Amino acid sequence: MPKSNSTDMSQGGIAYARLLDAIRSGVFQPHDRLREEDVAARLSLSRTPVREALRKLEADGIVEHRPRLGAVVRALSRTEVVELYEMRLVLERTAAEMAAKHAIAAEIDELEDLNAEIAKTLNAPAQAASINQQFHRCIYLATRNRFLLESARALNNALMLLGPTTLADEARISTVCRQHQDIIDAIRNGDVEAAGASAEAHLQTSLRHRLEVMRG
Repeated sequence: MPKSNSTDMSQGGIAYARLLDAIRSGVFQPHDRLREEDVAARLSLSRTPVREALRKLEADGIVEHRPRLGAVVRALSRTEVVELYEMRLVLERTAAEMAAKHAIAAEIDELEDLNAEIAKTLNAPAQAASINQQFHRCIYLATRNRFLLESARALNNALMLLGPTTLADEARISTVCRQHQDIIDAIRNGDVEAAGASAEAHLQTSLRHRLEVMRG
């Protein structure tokens, strides 16, 4: 019996990880219904671990149960999006300022490389979004502050609920890369104030664009 329970827990963990990744990558998006049989078929799993995974995702605030629909990927309201970006602004400004103090040359070069990659992904929004996440994570790692990094991780679930990436056209990518370059230059120069200001400007622009998309 213990062996069976261990296997069930392992399968549940696998189902949770796969479903989480599917939501993060946009396979399942906010408002999408998550029927056990459909999810199980898509992820090549049985329904029991999928059911377990859905319960855990509901506890995490990523999935919600709606009458007559069942499990649905949660969508953030306009107010929640503004609140999320307010928190991101505080964290990202602080991260950029601390990176300007602590980043080493190799980390700054990595930021340059990642930004260059984003500029090349004009027809691949999902890829651009993935690289963009790596870019911002690189800044957090350069802070040398585990508590700041943990605070950023705490927002990850909410970030998944924003919906499709806004990095879907050449003009938007151009703006993002230009603002990223401002942050990189300030970090390379060790200019704490400029790094923080550039990060804040970047998040304010991102919020405005996100709200425009939500207005349709």
